[in-house]
Amino acid sequence: METTLLISKIIGLVYLSFGIGLIFNKKYYLETFTKLMKSSSFMILAGFLAITFGLLILEFHPYWDNSLAIVISIIGYIALIKGIIILAFPTSFSFFKVMLKSEKMYLFLGPLVLLFGVLFSYLGFFS
Repeated sequence: METTLLISKIIGLVYLSFGIGLIFNKKYYLETFTKLMKSSSFMILAGFLAITFGLLILEFHPYWDNSLAIVISIIGYIALIKGIIILAFPTSFSFFKVMLKSEKMYLFLGPLVLLFGVLFSYLGFFS
């Protein structure tokens, strides 16, 4: 359970910070993500990092005993699969370029990421 809470705290703080950033700095993230999605170096690094963090979560968090543990394990699998897809099929994420160019997307994405951040932080720090 300690590992579950630690990972929940990490995910929560990252999502909280990112959600606040998306809400208050839409223009910055809109410009930055547009540039990053054009960079093959970024896509390769993103693939390596997703595989690394996905495997770390799965290796050190083999728990399926409660709702939070299940969600964290699923996040590990999603990260792993995402990293493999990014490296094996880098052009498959081109549809994200269109989505990340839309300012309306950030109006939806910011509060959603912030909500997940609050939820994971609450569960990690206070449960």
